[in-house]
Amino acid sequence: MRAIDIEDMGPNSRLVFVDRPDPAPAHDELLVRVVATAANRADLMQRAGHYPAPPGESEILGLEMAGEVVVAGEACERFAAGDAVCSLLAGGGFAEYVIIPEALAMAVPAGLDLAQAAALPEVFMTAWQTLVWQAQVQAGETVLVHAGASGVGTAATQIASALLDARVLVTASAPKHELCASLGASATIDYRTASFAERVSDLTGARGANVIVDFMGASYLDANIRAAALDGRIITLALMGGATAEQANLGLFFRKRLTLRASTLRNRSLQHKARLARAFEEHLAPAFTDGRLRPVIDRTLPWSEVEQAHALLARNETRGKVVLVVDPSAV
Repeated sequence: MRAIDIEDMGPNSRLVFVDRPDPAPAHDELLVRVVATAANRADLMQRAGHYPAPPGESEILGLEMAGEVVVAGEACERFAAGDAVCSLLAGGGFAEYVIIPEALAMAVPAGLDLAQAAALPEVFMTAWQTLVWQAQVQAGETVLVHAGASGVGTAATQIASALLDARVLVTASAPKHELCASLGASATIDYRTASFAERVSDLTGARGANVIVDFMGASYLDANIRAAALDGRIITLALMGGATAEQANLGLFFRKRLTLRASTLRNRSLQHKARLARAFEEHLAPAFTDGRLRPVIDRTLPWSEVEQAHALLARNETRGKVVLVVDPSAV
């Protein structure tokens, strides 16, 4: 099979097509022909040498995919050859074939094609884990979503507003505000020209946000503390703004009784991801079918243009996901 490999891992890395042996599924696994996959910021970190695949997982890039089952192991019961599936991956999506545990496979939501389905697993499963399992968002609460036009940002905004009945505030650059509002954000904040902590205070009558979904880490920590409500929960999903905070008001952190939690998904256990896959099928898939949720795709490119996809992510020029089509005949 053809796959995309990282050459000269580090700041000057390149992506090249290589030949790899066709994988063979174990008794509880599916061999899937990849029709489409998607680019993620984690790809940029991995090719720079900062985010290796978990032990035992594929070193090939690609954290999600949608495709067609080719072979189902003899212990598989839910899916058979010919079924359309999508799945979260720890790696391996940038290839013509991938092996997945059947426990992680999800039926493509009715009404979506495989290119659309490839844009779902990483961002919507991350958002569900963050908002429901970790932050425990309640109806009527205020959720501040940073990077509101990012993949996870667009998913979190939709889930919080459409499924959890929360009020959503987002930060994003001004050209992306219209998209964020269309996804359910009740207010948009231009982080380039305004203090988001002050705007959140104004928008909430000085109460603050009950939940903050953060991707910046150190550079936003102090402002997140100021923006948070009493008993607020700050969930940090990435460190785009650095890992070491030079200043943060921990006195205010204590007075507000805040919770600060770091979260990842790639290195979670199979059992955890399988539970998340079942939650996707139960709670999210029907919402795609009836229109409460939708995949947000910035553009769809052939996988031969993966370098362009990564350049768009690196320049922060995307609104939603960049999907890479591996087999255009099946989309």
